[in-house]
Amino acid sequence: MKKLFLFFCLIPLMSFAQQVDSKIVKGIVKDNSAPMANVAITTSATQNSVYTDKDGKYNIETVSGETLTFSYTGMESVEIMVEDVTRILNITMYPKIEQLEEVTVIKSGRKSQEDLQKEYATNKRLIKTAYGILDADRAPGRVMMLNENDIMPIGICILDVVRNEFPGIIVNGDCFNGGSIVIRGVGSITFDAAAIYDIDGQIFTNTPIWVDVNNIKRLAILNNFATATKYGGLASGGVVVINTVSGTQYPKTIMDQARLRNNFYDNGAVSQRSLMKNAPEYLKELHASTTDDAAETIFGNYLSKYSGSYYFLVDSYRFFMERGNETFAEALIRENFDRFNENPVALKSLAYVHDSFQEYGKANELYKEVFILRPHYAQSYLDLAKSYRHIGDYQKAMGLHTRYEYLLENGFMSDEQGEFSNLMDRELNNLIALKGGDLISKKNLRKYALEDDFKGTRLVFEWADSEAEFDLQFVNPENQYFKWQHSLKDDADRIRDEKKVGYSVTEYLIDDSLPGTWKVNLNYLGNKSLTPTYLKATVYHNYGSASQRMETKVFKLSTRDVNQELFTLRIASGIVSR
Repeated sequence: MKKLFLFFCLIPLMSFAQQVDSKIVKGIVKDNSAPMANVAITTSATQNSVYTDKDGKYNIETVSGETLTFSYTGMESVEIMVEDVTRILNITMYPKIEQLEEVTVIKSGRKSQEDLQKEYATNKRLIKTAYGILDADRAPGRVMMLNENDIMPIGICILDVVRNEFPGIIVNGDCFNGGSIVIRGVGSITFDAAAIYDIDGQIFTNTPIWVDVNNIKRLAILNNFATATKYGGLASGGVVVINTVSGTQYPKTIMDQARLRNNFYDNGAVSQRSLMKNAPEYLKELHASTTDDAAETIFGNYLSKYSGSYYFLVDSYRFFMERGNETFAEALIRENFDRFNENPVALKSLAYVHDSFQEYGKANELYKEVFILRPHYAQSYLDLAKSYRHIGDYQKAMGLHTRYEYLLENGFMSDEQGEFSNLMDRELNNLIALKGGDLISKKNLRKYALEDDFKGTRLVFEWADSEAEFDLQFVNPENQYFKWQHSLKDDADRIRDEKKVGYSVTEYLIDDSLPGTWKVNLNYLGNKSLTPTYLKATVYHNYGSASQRMETKVFKLSTRDVNQELFTLRIASGIVSR
């Protein structure tokens, strides 16, 4: 991105020193079924160490910013960074799966993947798979291979190549209507299972008749359990591995992850209305009330019972706002605001709700408080910049972007993976594209060559509690879906990066490659404190154009392990990237 040489002052730098006051963190450690005794918990900075008792319980003295490591023989270690709001961490541990270095055994010793990579160009018995390079001569069982010089150019597609070169393999169908390849013979228990395809590291379940036969560099047939086991149950019918000359022969225009994975949605998501059956009693009674007086009485009856729960106030505020009783809604927050003080998770949750009602001024005040509490969190800059933009203060929004870039470049903040910085770049590019005339002279504006020229629909998901774990499911108009898994078990590296940089956001871009109705669902997996969390979904329609508009939806996540409907989009679009 081009540097921003703007003529306004940077906001003075605040201290980035985190609070070092010690505190006690406690919780229970389980193995997904029962409490675990004698799990070691150690701190990274203070070097404290404790063990869980017979009920899996522990408590340990720690400070914000350091990492707690949970370790037990035979189980995968769990690392959690302690945050300002961390008080309870309930941990689930999973069995450790030992992963041996991928090697090929030869007479003189072992060859690593790095060694095989160096030999790939000259050794025609090597083939690249989604799980590393495979040596056909050293692999367990027989691996049938072809090289580009062995492939007769008379074939139209992969079906013809296998039919002509491997007489023992069953090939069904043709290159015009599609078909399948059955590698295993009648003697196999799974003889009727079709093969899957590994093309330059991309896994396909449908036969890729679009592959140019003349562009195949190497082809291998994996027809035994030992060589196909890494592909899991999908490979019960074997694997056809193809390395192309260019290495990128899958269609570049098809970026819809749902179509690539060939997953079909079963329409099993639960509606938000149905989830009300699992709602707390106060919400059920509020929604059952028929008058404002009755609803206000119900709120008063539950107020003392939920004295320590900010989400009771957030839920009540939403209810009264939706009922049109704004006066009471504002009063209940004003009179009980002490429950939000010094709690950035609670403040952000309420700010999300204000955003959903387009109460941008109220939200801005809360985001400013969160910024003061968390100046070292990258998310604080994004939240406050967007909030200033919502209230029309584009200069301050630009100032926060410039400040973040300055801190990043000078090492005051870090973003090694670049995940968050890429999102900030998109926000800034969009701000300049649409509001640059209010910020920069036309002469200077022409100097900026904006890198982000995406046009379509943009989805941004943010969650108030960084410990929240969930699966997002995107279902395309053809009823196929892609799932993004956000949990320690499925993507520990992502979670670690979020904690280190300080962000809780992801985005999805939608173009016009697949028109129709899209569904967005979510399965909430819980958090470490077993409390609800709030998710904000912002939909930008006509993103990047003069007619860009947005709508904000907020969801309270509390019911676990249930795939729930979030919303649908009727647009001409297709998921293209994250």
